[in-house]
Amino acid sequence: MSNAPAQAEPIGHPHFHYHKGALHAEGVPLDNLAAELGTPLYVYSRAALGTALDRYQQAMDGRPVLVCYGMKANSNLAVLGEFARLGAGFDIVSGGELARVLAAGGDPSKVVFSGVGKQAWEMRAAIEADVKCFNVESQDELYRLSDVAQCMGRHARVSLRVNPDVDAQTHPYISTGLKENKFGIAIEDAPQAYRIAASLPGLHVVGVDCHIGSQLTDISPYFDALDKLIDLIDTLKASGIAIAHLDLGGGLGIRYTDEVQPSPKALLDHVFERLAARGYGHLHLVLEPGRSLVGNAGLLLTTVQYLKHAQARNFAIVDAGMNDLLRPSLYTAWHGLRAVRPRAGATRVYDVVGPVCESGDWLAKERALCVQQDDVLALESAGAYGMTMASNYNSRPRPAEVMVDGEKYYVVRQRESISDLTRGESRLPF
Repeated sequence: MSNAPAQAEPIGHPHFHYHKGALHAEGVPLDNLAAELGTPLYVYSRAALGTALDRYQQAMDGRPVLVCYGMKANSNLAVLGEFARLGAGFDIVSGGELARVLAAGGDPSKVVFSGVGKQAWEMRAAIEADVKCFNVESQDELYRLSDVAQCMGRHARVSLRVNPDVDAQTHPYISTGLKENKFGIAIEDAPQAYRIAASLPGLHVVGVDCHIGSQLTDISPYFDALDKLIDLIDTLKASGIAIAHLDLGGGLGIRYTDEVQPSPKALLDHVFERLAARGYGHLHLVLEPGRSLVGNAGLLLTTVQYLKHAQARNFAIVDAGMNDLLRPSLYTAWHGLRAVRPRAGATRVYDVVGPVCESGDWLAKERALCVQQDDVLALESAGAYGMTMASNYNSRPRPAEVMVDGEKYYVVRQRESISDLTRGESRLPF
């Protein structure tokens, strides 16, 4: 045991902060939210979303840049609607995500459609909506997209997602730019794929696309990829294939513990400097940030159900589980953990675990806590890849989601009910 440490500022400060002994999201005490709405509960800060996007918009500095939010990180309609209101575009990976963008009032002319497995119905929906561009990831996809566009009597604007074989130096599950990854077309095969794209009816080549991975805290891998992409653009130019935009994907990391969050301005300054030096300063740039826009804008609240002091470990058993926040179990990811109302006194080292019947159901390991039954805890940096990866495993309803705006809050997704879990199912006839 040890004395409880002083409370450091929460990640996401000043949007998440302590006031009068309680953790707040903007002007709302989180213990009040937990008492009124129950837990597990996802809580987002509207101001934090705006602040994160503003970092990119300020970094543009009048240069031709389109920020397309990588919405797989968090696809709640309130989040999408806020980014649409602030002028962002969207990076989508499914027909369902396109439907969400349209429902949230997003501009389809600012939508890029990524993903390795687009189906014909998804292509038709995106062509009908007139999205900005398809990021095509294989030659087979080119042929199918050409057929779909022809049948509709339309043209589809395309860029090819190029795999530059660059190590993003991140977790292997979220590294996407190596030759062994499933994403994109190998850069040595890209010139031939572009020639095919340029020859196919119904397609109009407009760009080059690349995405090397996620949670990058060092921006140098972007520049390794950029040099290869510029060489490719030179080759395409010599073949008579003109490129209007360059899409560098997303991937800028956030702070989960002590990481230094990369600067969008440092990235953009360096990219435009290199483009200008090679004669491509006129190119429009597309970025697809996801995690860096929403990750630090959200918390997951959970309530301690039981404390279990065993010989080998101490466990704080909470009501949130791996079905609510999968990242720790899937990636051994670290999320900051703090009491909503910190207690004074001695601490014990606990593993914070959920109720799901899996040994992998844990949210935080070896954390020094001064905690009692029914205390509410907050898992930080849970705005990205939290609710979007949640499931109903063990027949558990998914959490509610709340957006805080100053001293007000809005339930932007109702908590699922037990009856929701069996909706659409049926028994066999006797």
